Amino acid sequence: MKRRELFSSLVSSFKKDEKQEKIIRPPYFKDEDIFFTNCKDCEGICATVCEENIIFIQEDFTPKLDFSSSGCTYCDKCAEACPNEVLTIEDKKRINIKIEIDVLSCLSWNKTMCFSCKDPCLDDAIDFLGMFRPSINDSCTSCGFCIKTCPTNAIKIVS
Repeated sequence: MKRRELFSSLVSSFKKDEKQEKIIRPPYFKDEDIFFTNCKDCEGICATVCEENIIFIQEDFTPKLDFSSSGCTYCDKCAEACPNEVLTIEDKKRINIKIEIDVLSCLSWNKTMCFSCKDPCLDDAIDFLGMFRPSINDSCTSCGFCIKTCPTNAIKIVS
């Protein structure tokens, strides 16, 4: 091993592990591998029928949800429109992510009255202790409506 190779291998071991962005899929699939085989020739029909405009087609032609502008209503339209049976109503489930509130940046956790996350929640999944200290309960379907409404971006996708 050359000195340069040794140094490079030592330096690379000290670099922080870069987290790969989790791709959030529509909640109507059985096996994620089928996206890579069956989505190549469908032209992104699921994205065109999404009323909330949260489905985006990636470079590999697979759909991805983006909650920066809205959330998922679980309306079934993307599954109904899917011509290749990648998305089916029979496989409907909760979106496979966990949403948490960062208490350090949340206004309500810092004694400022704010209900920005609770108001758009369709599932009544955000509980408040009195008027402060919100927490997400088990009713959360990970629809994402609370994410865009938080004025401090305290609501995060953690997995």
